[in-house]
Amino acid sequence: MSLSDNRVVVAMSGGVDSSVAAALLVRAGYDVVGMMMRLWSDEALGGAEHNRCCTPDQMLIARTVADKLGIPFYVLDSKAVFRDTVVQYFIDQHRAGFTPNPCLECNRHIRFDWLLRHALALDADYLATGHYARISEDSAGKRLLMKGLDPGKDQSYVLSVMGQEQLAKTLFPVGEYPKAEVRRIAIELGLDLANRKDSQDLCFLGKSDYRDFLTAHASDVMSKGPIMTTAGAVLGEHRGLANYTIGQRKGLGLSHHEPLYVLAMNPFKNALVVGTRAELGRDHLFTERVNWVSGAPPAQPFRAEVKIRYRSRPQGALVQPLGDGRARVDFDEPQRDITPGQAAVVYQGDVCLGGGLIAKFDEAADHLEPEDQLAQFSA
Repeated sequence: MSLSDNRVVVAMSGGVDSSVAAALLVRAGYDVVGMMMRLWSDEALGGAEHNRCCTPDQMLIARTVADKLGIPFYVLDSKAVFRDTVVQYFIDQHRAGFTPNPCLECNRHIRFDWLLRHALALDADYLATGHYARISEDSAGKRLLMKGLDPGKDQSYVLSVMGQEQLAKTLFPVGEYPKAEVRRIAIELGLDLANRKDSQDLCFLGKSDYRDFLTAHASDVMSKGPIMTTAGAVLGEHRGLANYTIGQRKGLGLSHHEPLYVLAMNPFKNALVVGTRAELGRDHLFTERVNWVSGAPPAQPFRAEVKIRYRSRPQGALVQPLGDGRARVDFDEPQRDITPGQAAVVYQGDVCLGGGLIAKFDEAADHLEPEDQLAQFSA
């Protein structure tokens, strides 16, 4: 089968990465179709009528790029499914006292499920995106999710939700290039995109801030409550648990003889638990909803590097699969900012093995007094 027989749907956003991805595939001889999703945004908040990822300006640019490349271009109405999955997930996670990363949920349910199925329905062989990641194979024929060549742009963290079925039908054309080279290719191809800003997280907020969004859609998570120490002493009043994240020091509005940091959030008591820097670090975490890219968990505990946030550095750790979609991670050194709701993503070198959502150490701890709740963290 020649490349021209292989149809590829490219998820286009009007940005330089997806546009260059489409151009590289056309240049390679693929039968390319451009597709852009129209995503939900809160039109009533902040005067935003469009999601940041699909403004009329971006749609016009994507259509112009498609015309220049000589490929068909379609817009797919994805508002309802995006609102019901990604946006509702964002709200529900905040209500439960987590700090979510909605990009993970978008890749899990929208881009590499819903959009992929629509691409295949157009008789496409692949879905391509502008993500900075690579796909390879091991000696047994298993597909590997690998870091993008540009370490400063690598997006394998948010792609850790993918499995063998998705990787078999996905292409990441720009993952083999550094960002500077992608911009150079855009100029070479005559695409007036080289200096456009990269897309932003929380695209559905439009012009508003996430705090304003939660105030409008989940006012309960923005209600005031006590700021407490691990010993139960009330030091002040917080402005709503969603305003804070684990490890935060500034903006607490407290006067204390030493710096205090956010240690935990207790949604059951609507309490923000704070403590000293010495109380902040933990040397292990538990994950839930773990996805193993290979399709099955490793049979034994193993050494790896683990990232606990998108921009964090990988840290040496022992990873122990526990069954039921869970795992335990024991770090070589205590980590300051382990945050429930973020992902712990596991690597061995450039290979992303998968990841899971950082869980609370004990869900029942929400019902405990602060000192008992924090005691669960050392279990």
